Amino acid sequence: MTYYLTPERLEELKKELEVLKSERRADVSERLRRAKEFGDLSENSEYTEAREEQSAVETRIAELEDMLKHVSLIKKGAGGVETVHIGSTVTVEKDGKETTYMIVGSEESKPEESKISNESPLGAAFLGKKAGDSVGVTTPNGEATYKITRIE
Repeated sequence: MTYYLTPERLEELKKELEVLKSERRADVSERLRRAKEFGDLSENSEYTEAREEQSAVETRIAELEDMLKHVSLIKKGAGGVETVHIGSTVTVEKDGKETTYMIVGSEESKPEESKISNESPLGAAFLGKKAGDSVGVTTPNGEATYKITRIE
């Protein structure tokens, strides 16, 4: 699987991984050490909680390492402005109202900031289309038609 990320998001994930591998691992290790001192591990809630946190930290580290091995950087304007691609900023019109979206990878999707995933129904429908194209998308409220007015 390829993870499409902007350079900014890539740096955020690298920093998160660094913190997890150094600070968080050390914190959890210390909690485990202290919890073992309480004795019987079968009835030791501190130990159980620390083990669960350790599992969560290690899982996230593995996820981030996998992402970083399979990353494809999104470069603005890298695919030109002829067609919509990951990294494009697309202005569309629907029912007389204009909206602008940036097409990003699923790891960066933030609909509230108008960043939509290339895997979302709307993002996937825009991919490969040109300015002037009309795009039909099935939504929970039925079929919606968007006209692409500008690609950047």
